[in-house]
Amino acid sequence: MQNRRRFVSQSAALATAVAFPLVAGAQPRTVKVGVLHPVTGALAYSGQQCRLGALMAIEDINAAGGIKSLGGAKLEALLGDAQSQPQAGSAEVEKMNEAGVSAIVGAYASAICLATTQAAAKYNLPHVVDVGVADQIVERGLKNTFRFGPGYKKSTEVAMANLLVLNKAAGNPARTVMIIHEESLFGAGTAQLLSRELPGYGFEVKEVVKHANPTRDFNNIVLRMKSINPDIVIPANYYNEYALLVRTMQQQKVVPKAIFSVLGGAASSYKFVKEFPDAANGIIDCNHWFNPKDKRAQDLRKRVEAKGQFFSYEVFMTYTAMWLLADALERAKSTERAAIVDALEKSTFGNHFMPYGPTKFVNGQNEGAQPLMTQVVKNDIKVIIPRDYREVEPVFPLRAA
Repeated sequence: MQNRRRFVSQSAALATAVAFPLVAGAQPRTVKVGVLHPVTGALAYSGQQCRLGALMAIEDINAAGGIKSLGGAKLEALLGDAQSQPQAGSAEVEKMNEAGVSAIVGAYASAICLATTQAAAKYNLPHVVDVGVADQIVERGLKNTFRFGPGYKKSTEVAMANLLVLNKAAGNPARTVMIIHEESLFGAGTAQLLSRELPGYGFEVKEVVKHANPTRDFNNIVLRMKSINPDIVIPANYYNEYALLVRTMQQQKVVPKAIFSVLGGAASSYKFVKEFPDAANGIIDCNHWFNPKDKRAQDLRKRVEAKGQFFSYEVFMTYTAMWLLADALERAKSTERAAIVDALEKSTFGNHFMPYGPTKFVNGQNEGAQPLMTQVVKNDIKVIIPRDYREVEPVFPLRAA
């Protein structure tokens, strides 16, 4: 009962926060949308960033006139907290379904998304996945599930192809790799893919090390790294552990030829770059990233930073996922779930600042989605690959960038 009261009170508070001044005459009805993320627990920072992106998108959608095909209906967010646990995420879906939401956007972490999409499927409740990269999310034939961004198979393919190019251009200085990954679906799945693919690109995987979430001490893992002395270290973990791992490497003076991340939790993070610039400098990442040449992305970044927050991938991924849903609602001309699912299936949404082009869903996966390659250079994050979005030339192997 206490959780139920908290859920309702959060929703009521948000409705007040995003409401617009009343005018004379009847007001358009609202469209209830579930905004579900892990805002407490080990993944709280990322979950809160996702929630920020969702709420800013709702604010912008409503300010632009709401869903015009529904008479200007405003989006009303019902907030849910997955508490960094899949089972808690599923429980929130049940509450949201009872509350009559038309769709859900969330739920950041792969393991949570796996659970929440399955729970939503029981009610044919449309679920737009904002970040979760595990490909199992869209490989189960769930008709209600749509992922706007790339999964870890696509991201790994792009990362490996570009690592090969970078290494070859530098004279093939790197031959050995060590992978450090977190224990959940995201880290374990990414590590498994990398271990399978790297030998085919001519790299020897010296060791794969798994760690718990949370982990508060990486000294033993970095000591092991020292003894193995890999040319490339590939971390696959969430923000807190990624940041601590790289800082521990810096403290122990472990400097591989490259820290090369695939969907690194802190590698493409302005927060990490600001708080630990020396540790971050030179890190290469293949990750969710915006088109740096699109003014809309830069404008949103300024607004996020004006709120005292960082423009992280969680923010802009969830922001664009909410706009994707709004576009589907506009075309569905209905709050009925089946109509929204149909509109998402047929989506060609292209009014966004991600480097994707028009949306095309195949079995729930946006086929146009692609990651970009970034590198931390002079205390900033810059796109290095592909050339269409390149801001600076890549620095490889690692040295003072």
